[in-house]
Amino acid sequence: MICYSILAPFFPHEALQKGASQTLVGLIFGSYALSNFIGSLIMGRYIVQVGAKFMLVAGLFVSGGCTIIFGYLDRAPPGAVFISLCFLVRSVDAVGFAAAFTSSVALASKVFPHNVATILGSLQVFTGLGLILGPPLGGWMYQAAGYELPFLVLGCILLLMVPFNMVLMPSCAADPSEDSFFQLLRLPKVLLICFVVFTFSSGLGFLDTTMSLFAIDAFQLSPSRVGLIFLGFSLPYCLSSPVLGFFSDKYPAVRPWFLVLGGLLMALSFCFLGPAPFLHISSRLWLLIFMLCVNGFGTGMGITPVFPEIIASAYEQGFQDGLSTLGMVSGLFGACWSIGMLYGPMMGGLLTQHLTFQWAATIHGGLAGVAATLLGLYYLREGLKKRR
Repeated sequence: MICYSILAPFFPHEALQKGASQTLVGLIFGSYALSNFIGSLIMGRYIVQVGAKFMLVAGLFVSGGCTIIFGYLDRAPPGAVFISLCFLVRSVDAVGFAAAFTSSVALASKVFPHNVATILGSLQVFTGLGLILGPPLGGWMYQAAGYELPFLVLGCILLLMVPFNMVLMPSCAADPSEDSFFQLLRLPKVLLICFVVFTFSSGLGFLDTTMSLFAIDAFQLSPSRVGLIFLGFSLPYCLSSPVLGFFSDKYPAVRPWFLVLGGLLMALSFCFLGPAPFLHISSRLWLLIFMLCVNGFGTGMGITPVFPEIIASAYEQGFQDGLSTLGMVSGLFGACWSIGMLYGPMMGGLLTQHLTFQWAATIHGGLAGVAATLLGLYYLREGLKKRR
């Protein structure tokens, strides 16, 4: 996650100097998500045939190598060559990340079947740490030694993790399943949960590509200080996830409302992030940071119960209990997350370029509010049917 988030404070500015427009910067971030989407579906479907452990170490190796290569792209000629290489390297990197993510979540769920939300909430601490450390670390290394250093350091560290995982990770054998992603998506609850996941990830992608430029223009901040602003999102997300995961496992009845409330909090935060022009409130740095904190907490609240909710829905419909179903659920989660990461940077860059950051954030907040409201109405309808 450090390798992913390290780009946010300085890459948009660097890419603009190399001849890319803000829309193209969004598309570069979005290409990662598109490849991740395709990779997640393939890896989730064939995790049993490939082997979860091999998929994990191979994904780490590919992602580490691509991170190092990305660090040398500043030497590419500006314009079409630089932009094309950014698309290519980020796309291959995304396939490696999809393999590592899909297999690691499936392995964790297989080893700890009765504490899925708690384990995934605990893993989100490290996701949050990656989001916390990436922007300030990237901004500091970029200012201290230039474009190449952040990618070289992190790529080498990631490659060092390959032998450790080869030794320590368990091997989980299982039989292939006849179930498919389409059978999962035919379940209305799963489809609505995927819509909510999409809004969470697109919100994160939106912030990655637009907020650094907005903060630099509105508050005259340096890249390193912009990186510190991202702590407003990452710290609440990191600290709240294990606690929310524990409550999701201990009190399963609260999981649906964690999803709905998390989505509504994110919608509220995006409306005040700019803030929305119709509110007639001027931009303030303290308000921006506070709304990022609300957004981070809402994202942690909404993401933590997603995996156990989809698993429970799959098992209720007769899906096979085992690694094959866990891999499919993990792949579906990764695919929905990736579609959001494609939409968020692309539409965020496009709307910000043609409208303003304030209107772009408000539009995304409205989308998040619609997704959370639809899921809440579904849960209310489901509850009424059970009472009858």
